[in-house]
Amino acid sequence: MAEDHTTPETAIRTAYEKCGIEAFYRKSGATYRNPHEPELRRVLDVVVREWRLDLSKVLDLAAGSGEATIALRELGVGDIEGIDPYTYEAYERRTGLRAGRQRFEDVAAGALAGRDYSLIVCSFAMHLVERSRLAGLAYQLSQIGSRLLITTPHKRPVLRPEWGWELEEERVIHRIRARLYRSDFRAPLL
Repeated sequence: MAEDHTTPETAIRTAYEKCGIEAFYRKSGATYRNPHEPELRRVLDVVVREWRLDLSKVLDLAAGSGEATIALRELGVGDIEGIDPYTYEAYERRTGLRAGRQRFEDVAAGALAGRDYSLIVCSFAMHLVERSRLAGLAYQLSQIGSRLLITTPHKRPVLRPEWGWELEEERVIHRIRARLYRSDFRAPLL
């Protein structure tokens, strides 16, 4: 019998290719769990301690089943909001918190305008944003938060200063890249 070398990451990537990213999450959103949760928890523990992040009001963007929210609550975050249009049921079940259902497209169109976060966390999701939409999403996020922490198993995405973000810190821990961006790019309110 042949040995199965399928990892959770390759299984998800294969599912993305087979049915598309959106269809995958629509189908499995209620039961989704990030297979890299233990590594993500370690990464968050390290960067929260080393980078002295302001955790006073956090947005968990594309929150999955609450992997980052749970880890951050264990690290002392009290005020955290999660949003995910596909996995909100899994998020609510695991965290006991209500989840918003905004898509990246909604956020890029200003759905979160007027909010203010000390930190926005996006784990294992922003690399899925279409390149043509990334600049608009990044800009809108720069209007609602002063720091953005992206964790990803990829080198993408890389945000540009003209989109409102400057790279402040970067670490690779357990093959997971953590990038901390700073935004001082707030448009004046009219």
